[in-house]
Amino acid sequence: MATRMAERRDGQTGGALTGAEARALIRSGRHKGHTAGLAKGHVQGNLAILPADLAGEFLRFCQQNPKPCPVLAVGEPGSPALPTLGRDIDIRRDVGHYRVFRDGQCVAEPTTLDGVWRDDLVTFVLGCSFSFEWALLEDGLRLRHIEQNLTVPMFRTTIETVPTKHFRGGLITSMRPFKPADAIRAIQITSRFPAVHGAPVHIGLPGAIGVRDIMKPDFGDPLEVKADEIPVFWACGVTPQNVVATAKPPFFIAHYPGCMLVTDLHNSKLSSF
Repeated sequence: MATRMAERRDGQTGGALTGAEARALIRSGRHKGHTAGLAKGHVQGNLAILPADLAGEFLRFCQQNPKPCPVLAVGEPGSPALPTLGRDIDIRRDVGHYRVFRDGQCVAEPTTLDGVWRDDLVTFVLGCSFSFEWALLEDGLRLRHIEQNLTVPMFRTTIETVPTKHFRGGLITSMRPFKPADAIRAIQITSRFPAVHGAPVHIGLPGAIGVRDIMKPDFGDPLEVKADEIPVFWACGVTPQNVVATAKPPFFIAHYPGCMLVTDLHNSKLSSF
């Protein structure tokens, strides 16, 4: 079930919040749902948190797979702070919903990490397509999942990531429907933002990448694709959660799909041109 966007007490919608204000809402428990459309213009990030003895290899995996895993920041072992993304960030409490994995299986979905945080954990923050969505909206393109207050649909695919010794698995994609002319414009705009997944990885023909039913996403909410529209697929930062199911590390923490870390960075700083 979709969770309504948080509102400020002055009546402004969540889009008017700063990154710090959005995190304060999340940390206080007043916003626990998806973060699409929250804190207009601020960079959002996916989470991948794992023990330090696996962090080096996971960084190599990210470097070999920059489309689904563009690295925005890496924390110090045991530290919940991410000073390059926001001076007051506490990764244990600043995401509304987490997923905890043991040996490749999701065993809990807590709203804080207070009970599971360890001194050897390293936090990776990966770029998120929610960031480039502001550029699409500012250009006049419509995003149905934001208009309907839904979590963007995400799909497992048959597109394989470039493996390392332990980390391997299929790409996860997020999907947004557009009319053909708007799809071309969306490609042009998102190509400017490689740090948050960049251009799409596939357009149309869902079956060609292993998506059997466009109305049955693996994560997120179903989203109508109208007769005059085509589905456009971007690489997604949920991919590490799919990889974890194959790699089966003893311990791994991720965000719940759609519930991102909202940073103090501005999307305009990530544009490559």
